[in-house]
Amino acid sequence: MSWVRKLVGVVLVALVSAVVMPVVAVAEGSAVVWGDCPPDPGPADPRLRCATVKVPLDYRAPGGRKIEIAVSRLATAKPGLRRGVLLHNGGGPGERSLHLPSRYAQVYSQDVLDRYDLVGFDPRGVGYSTPITCGRTAAQLPNEWVLPFPAPGGSISGNVAFARDLARDCLAKGGDLVRHVTTANTARDMDRIRIALGERKLSYSSGSYGSYLGAVYASLFPERTDRVVLDANVDPNRVWHHQWALWDSGAEARFPDFAAWAVQDGLGSTQDEVRAGFLALVKKLDRAPVVHPKAGPVNGNLLRAIFRAYSYHSLYFPEIGAWWHFLEGDGPPPGWGDPSGVPGIPQDNSVAVLLAVTCGDTLWSHDIDHYRREVRENRAEYPILGGMGANIWPCAFWPNPVEPAVRVTDRGPANVLLLQTLRDPGTPYAGALGMRSALGNRARMVTVTTGNHGAYDPNTPSCAITAAHRFLATGTLPRHDLACDPDPTTAASAPLLRNALPTPADVQFPHVAIP
Repeated sequence: MSWVRKLVGVVLVALVSAVVMPVVAVAEGSAVVWGDCPPDPGPADPRLRCATVKVPLDYRAPGGRKIEIAVSRLATAKPGLRRGVLLHNGGGPGERSLHLPSRYAQVYSQDVLDRYDLVGFDPRGVGYSTPITCGRTAAQLPNEWVLPFPAPGGSISGNVAFARDLARDCLAKGGDLVRHVTTANTARDMDRIRIALGERKLSYSSGSYGSYLGAVYASLFPERTDRVVLDANVDPNRVWHHQWALWDSGAEARFPDFAAWAVQDGLGSTQDEVRAGFLALVKKLDRAPVVHPKAGPVNGNLLRAIFRAYSYHSLYFPEIGAWWHFLEGDGPPPGWGDPSGVPGIPQDNSVAVLLAVTCGDTLWSHDIDHYRREVRENRAEYPILGGMGANIWPCAFWPNPVEPAVRVTDRGPANVLLLQTLRDPGTPYAGALGMRSALGNRARMVTVTTGNHGAYDPNTPSCAITAAHRFLATGTLPRHDLACDPDPTTAASAPLLRNALPTPADVQFPHVAIP
């Protein structure tokens, strides 16, 4: 795990030293003027160039106020083989994605790099694009409250109060932008990026929340899509409450993978014993939290949050084990990332966008008893997360969306490749089946029999990576849906490129903020 910690250190140092983006803004409809990019929160590719594109705040009033979208481009295609641009999104919603081309340039096959200029962007409301805020500091957004873990006895009264207050703050501090930070508008921004770049069509690669964003773009602009790769898939008919509720069953499906590792670490003699031990430790911490020197009191819900964050990749299982040993009194305190900040970007920006999109895409129930019933049912059936996935969000106190959600359908060219793992805790397999059904004959799906969040994972080579590279380079989709085990090889040395649904715990777990 030393390489993981080393990478984390690079990320934190770069984030703290970042400054406002020194790029030239370009007017809507004019040629893009490329300039220097802001400091990269990871290994930087010196070829990456950045610019801003102006787009309408409200596409229903395109002549009104404009906001800025930060865009990057890494010119890697060979002139004789160039097909176009390949756009990337880091998931979330709320993940900064401007520097993604530098990451993907390290892992794409040469055939892919020969054919595309790699493009990234900070979605509207995010990072170096015109950002939004809820007016909160990181300390005012405890991870086990933003992700709404119920009280030890199952009460959600505290969650209701927190959600109501956070909705009030986000709506008050988010200005006239917060209601327009939606997936549909971000998809429209993507088409404005395509136009600004002078491209007839757009290829796209992303995962997790980015899978939904890509599917919405492919539904709004089907004839403008070229080759689309969607990983770790969201069910477009579940957004968002019912999709988040899948986290409860997803954690249960993922736990045996961790338990198998934990048996080898001495945390139990069987997987059943590991599971019983985890739930017993949760109860013990609820009665008597253990104080971590930086994280403060660690209760059962914080342990659940830690498990959820680190369960996104098996390489992080030792981190869960380290916390377990510490909390049982037989190990040193694990590392705890300091909240990182970027000058000019609000501390709570990722949470603000997470809520703006989640609450602005679709209407949530305002019936608090509805959430109480769902939490009670999920706590009984899926105790690992204690009913967090089904719990109330600030969206229960949000105004109605400004427009209906985009319906994802099978109308359009057959040019979508879906990648998925079987036991993904962040975007569970049931949701991927929903995406597969919605896209119909437009798509093929490749499933890998692992539990990591995302199948396009250079650290776990498989048929998913092979299929993605073949499709992007040649346009060839599998003849039918496929499933495979990981390749029987040593894990690759490439950096993790998973696209995780953001957890507000990412403030404390920066090495789980993907990529």
